[in-house]
Amino acid sequence: MNPYTKMTTSHLTIDSDYQRVKLAVLGAPGVGKTSIVRQFVSNIFEEEYHPTDNKQTFYPSVIINDHLYELKIIDCPYIPYFPVSTLYEWTDYRGYGLRNASAYILVYDITAEESFHYIKNLREQILESRDMHDVPLFVVGNKYDLCDDRGISRREVASLVKKHWKCGYIECSAKYNWHVVLLFKELMKMIDYIDYGHKPTSLRVQDALRNNRCVILWYWFWFRYWKEMMRYIAINSRLFRQHCN
Repeated sequence: MNPYTKMTTSHLTIDSDYQRVKLAVLGAPGVGKTSIVRQFVSNIFEEEYHPTDNKQTFYPSVIINDHLYELKIIDCPYIPYFPVSTLYEWTDYRGYGLRNASAYILVYDITAEESFHYIKNLREQILESRDMHDVPLFVVGNKYDLCDDRGISRREVASLVKKHWKCGYIECSAKYNWHVVLLFKELMKMIDYIDYGHKPTSLRVQDALRNNRCVILWYWFWFRYWKEMMRYIAINSRLFRQHCN
């Protein structure tokens, strides 16, 4: 049971013309966090690897369902742990804003299994450290262009993340800009649903299937009822003719 008071999150500004959203991008060294963000913001990819030693901040804007969002994407260097309190954040990660992020993107390298174990532990620390009500968490498997050297099964990861963690999951290639835009689009759909109730496509499909199932069951019930009534009428008509004869 989460000890924090649960409140509805809203990203609306005072004038409500746009919403501010802070996205924290976390992951082990070398998984491609910066490459993903730069592809999304500037459509740029650098072949040479440069470790992220300091926090970098990007400010793109996106429109989802006719709603304007001003993003603050925090590209974080490797952090050994998630701050369990404001005091630890002030001491070790001053200015990062990790504990009040609107959403988290956890990136791992699909060719390096240990990078997934890192974000797995980081997720547990996040859940234990702050209230995650209405705070989306999205898991990203990067370097799909090297999928032949995959170190951990996609099915295994997807099952854990989607079914047990109840989080969004996607694989992408920052190098070829494959699924990078889709990643941020799906994440922002989650946030837009929190603010306005516009359900992501996956949720709408599930609702449609449930509704169709109800309709099918309703028609099935009335078909069985009509069939039994016809059978009852036929039997009684036959008995009536026999009685008259």
